[in-house]
Amino acid sequence: MTELGKTEALPIVRRRAGEITPTLRYVAIVSVIAVISGFIALVAGGYWLSNFTQAYCFVLALTGCALLYGQLGLVSLCQWALVGVGAWISLRFYHFVHPPFFVTILVGGVGASAIGMIWGLPALRMRGLYLALVTLMLAGAFQTLITVTSFPVGGPGFLGQVGASGNDRVPMARPIYASSDTAYFLFVAFVTILCIILVEAHRRSKPGRAWALIRKNEQMAQASGVRVVFYKAWAFALSGFLAGVAGALLAGLFGQLDAGNFAPTDSIVIFIGTLLGGVDVWLGAFLGGILTRFIPALLIDFNVNAYVGLVFFGAALMLALRDPVGIGGLLTALAERLYAKFQARRGS
Repeated sequence: MTELGKTEALPIVRRRAGEITPTLRYVAIVSVIAVISGFIALVAGGYWLSNFTQAYCFVLALTGCALLYGQLGLVSLCQWALVGVGAWISLRFYHFVHPPFFVTILVGGVGASAIGMIWGLPALRMRGLYLALVTLMLAGAFQTLITVTSFPVGGPGFLGQVGASGNDRVPMARPIYASSDTAYFLFVAFVTILCIILVEAHRRSKPGRAWALIRKNEQMAQASGVRVVFYKAWAFALSGFLAGVAGALLAGLFGQLDAGNFAPTDSIVIFIGTLLGGVDVWLGAFLGGILTRFIPALLIDFNVNAYVGLVFFGAALMLALRDPVGIGGLLTALAERLYAKFQARRGS
């Protein structure tokens, strides 16, 4: 049996005229996010700049959720809990070691990646509703744990607790090059670009081909030499890494977090935002993450209860189930058609 990904076992695929190349796709990722981020940095400030920074962290969480669902058909409802895991690890690591900020982010991502893989291993034989229920229970267990022990709030010791006065509270410091709110937002945008490119590179390489075959038929994938458990665990690990990076960035934004920030229902909202944006293209997770944070922030700005946003997300979920490509998929398809027409005119 040949293992998936061996070039000699794969047919030669010729690129169609006008088809978007991987290089052009990466250029589009950098260009779109850079232009949008630059515009936000110029016009937004205070409340809205903070919310857009949070939205980019949501983008990372949604990217991991879209990876699991889009590539393997796995419904994970513990993504926001993994964001909390990354935040907890990064906060504790920062107060113990005081490393460079980028190292803190990587540690938070790697820690959440390990936890995500451990959480995912018992559920690798499950799919659909059963996997969703198991991961939601894990999110609830995490919420119970951090509520009982109290989330680290910048104090000394392993749990980071502070005294009654709160005078020993030490917030997590931002790096010098991203000390201002605008600079930190641009830094988060830069990290978001790197993470999206990382996922796209996986989708268009050997892991992506393995995931596609596993989703189509696990038995056929095993017969083709694909290590199903290994590649599923890889997907859970990568999804957890993205969530952990998001948690570390949130910790850097606020300096500290508390247990109330990681309700299990937020993982459901993230999954709905994933479907709303679209799971098959990077633009879907990007738009879904922004909408997931932008809509509640807009309601709060108009003195409307943020829970009203759940009504919107419920209606959006019904529409997304009817048209699974999502907003990002529709816009991507439109851009690809326009690019193909442009290339055809140039060739004629």
